Amino acid sequence: MLSSEVVTKIEDFVYARPRSIQEIAQHINKNWRTADRYIQEISKEFGTLAMRTFREGTRGALKIVYWSSVEKVSSSVFQERLEAQIMVGQEKKHFEAFDIFQHVEDKKKEVWTREAKNEVTAGRLTKFKDLLLGAKKQVLFFSGNLSFIYYNDGKINLFDVVEELVKKGISIKVICRVDLIGKENIRKMLSLNFKHGKELIEIRHRKQPLRATVIDGKVINLKEVKEPTGRKSELAKKTFIFYTIKEKSWGEWLSKIFWKMFSGAIGSEKRLEEIGKLK
Repeated sequence: MLSSEVVTKIEDFVYARPRSIQEIAQHINKNWRTADRYIQEISKEFGTLAMRTFREGTRGALKIVYWSSVEKVSSSVFQERLEAQIMVGQEKKHFEAFDIFQHVEDKKKEVWTREAKNEVTAGRLTKFKDLLLGAKKQVLFFSGNLSFIYYNDGKINLFDVVEELVKKGISIKVICRVDLIGKENIRKMLSLNFKHGKELIEIRHRKQPLRATVIDGKVINLKEVKEPTGRKSELAKKTFIFYTIKEKSWGEWLSKIFWKMFSGAIGSEKRLEEIGKLK
């Protein structure tokens, strides 16, 4: 069975430089047929790896696995436009999650709206917890500064939920700001790797406009926050909007957006090291 630990081990090995199937097989202590099957599954499920066969059809055929650049992400005009907006945006005000939601057929999406002071009092932690704990292999977080790990309504503590994912062996990748203001959030999240002796959480620095979670490349959770304007006929109170999409093609698309960002982003360890030099 292909576990999250094995997926991470293979991805990290290939990310350093292209590898042959035989090298990967030796790295994970499996035979080449198993390694080949694992690569095909990772390529299909997550889109992070790609494989080319040289001298195909000959006795000297060689399969090389490399990190997918996922340059071709979008398959429609709508997705191309959304991709362009997302890739240039740096703050959440630069993109509206509804622009994705509107293109998904009704039976594969749902929306939840609530006026509240903050996300905790909005009362949706139970739903978010259930979505996260439904993960089988991988969770991708598009975040601002990881502030969500402090959400706690007295019954559900989201940091504890993330820890449960680590205990289950779920691979967790995060794109967010790694800066002076949010450095302790990053350290707290990464502390779970040390606590449980697993390298399942990886965080990289990039400013981006999405507040979203992709679970196993199939389920998307998107958040929007609408601030009151004080104008008549417009929002009078702060409003939280959560979109849930369960549509594989859109899950795969947003996963590819994530990997496109992630592959060019700076590792959190390097950022934290440099931030530590600021006196």
